[in-house]
Amino acid sequence: MKKVLVIGGGGREHAIVDALYRSPQVGKIYCAPGNAGIARQAECVAIKDNDVAALLAFAKEKEIDLTVVGPEAALAAGVVDAFRAEGMKIFGHSKAATRIESSKEFAKQIMEKYDVPTAAYKSFTSYEEALAYVSARPFPAVLKYDGLAAGKGVVIAEDLAQADEALRDMLLDSAFGHEGKVVVEDFLTGPEFSFMCFVDGAKVYPMPLSQDHKRAFDGDKGPNTGGMGAYTGLPFITEEDREFALREVLEKTAAAMVAEGCPLSGVLYGGLMKTPSGVKVIEFNARFGDPETEVVLPLIDSDIYDVFEAVATGRELSGPVVWSNDITMGVVLASKGYPGSYEKGHEICILEHPGRIFHMGTKATGEEGKYLTAGGRVMMCVARASSLEEARSNAYATVAAVKCSNLFHRSDIAHWAFEQR
Repeated sequence: MKKVLVIGGGGREHAIVDALYRSPQVGKIYCAPGNAGIARQAECVAIKDNDVAALLAFAKEKEIDLTVVGPEAALAAGVVDAFRAEGMKIFGHSKAATRIESSKEFAKQIMEKYDVPTAAYKSFTSYEEALAYVSARPFPAVLKYDGLAAGKGVVIAEDLAQADEALRDMLLDSAFGHEGKVVVEDFLTGPEFSFMCFVDGAKVYPMPLSQDHKRAFDGDKGPNTGGMGAYTGLPFITEEDREFALREVLEKTAAAMVAEGCPLSGVLYGGLMKTPSGVKVIEFNARFGDPETEVVLPLIDSDIYDVFEAVATGRELSGPVVWSNDITMGVVLASKGYPGSYEKGHEICILEHPGRIFHMGTKATGEEGKYLTAGGRVMMCVARASSLEEARSNAYATVAAVKCSNLFHRSDIAHWAFEQR
């Protein structure tokens, strides 16, 4: 039986652990650092997800057969390069390939060079030049911090005052840890959707489409977050849209990265938009999306260990990756105040429910069914069914079974799908 190490400690990693737990090949799962929910299926290890040396030492000590990387911080820290240098099997991109996410400018340059459809852009390191450029163009303006920003480095400025504040944060005040670069893009309109694929060089294995909900409140109002819910089964995306996105975005980008000498070897996440002029790229991520993973991986019918191991080693898969035709929906429960300041340590009591709960930011109390809040996004309630209506009903029934005085959630997840009917 195989021993697997999963790096990370959020809802995405809980979904990865859950999928591996269902594999008949996997006998032991470790998760670093993990969380209280993950601890029900894996042994949690107190190692930070970007502590490359400690992770490698642990994997060697435990003779881990395969390591799976969840968060972008670990990829950007070079964990894959370090493991491969020591002959350890690991699922995830090299530091060079991770630039498709860690540098917005690099991603834009790749798309421009290889004719991948996206919004027109310009990059700036000068606050004054960026502000002058934005001032001379129509609003809204899309401003993206060039480096990693934990999902919060994108601002859609409705006016010059908002643009000025964002540019000061990104270029003058080191709001994301250091002074950097800003990419200014044309504003696109249309429904967004997420298209994740397993990628090994030029080989691309698509996953079901999903849609995330970034804004904090109902009606897509409020500040951007790491994601407040997601679902699969998107009625507004046609099969032609999907085939175009697969061929002209995901497969073309995978081939481009091979041509650039930094092939992908993990998950390529396409954050896409169906605009009036066709599907275009909003952003790329170099790993599983969160919260999309929590609604996509419950649908995999193939043995996910086989998929991870094949991509990690370059081995050809023996057949296609098989997915259920069911539909999933998930609702995030977040601490009041998120994505701003919030309190931790509020007790959660979970009653019987019809869905599945993935933990994002919790601590154990030692009592069955009870936890403490320990993050901004705390849990995600996911349901799987044959229809979106049933999945929504069961997802919100699961939300109702989570009792805590300091949590809030959106009540309109999947509204795009229902509005199209």
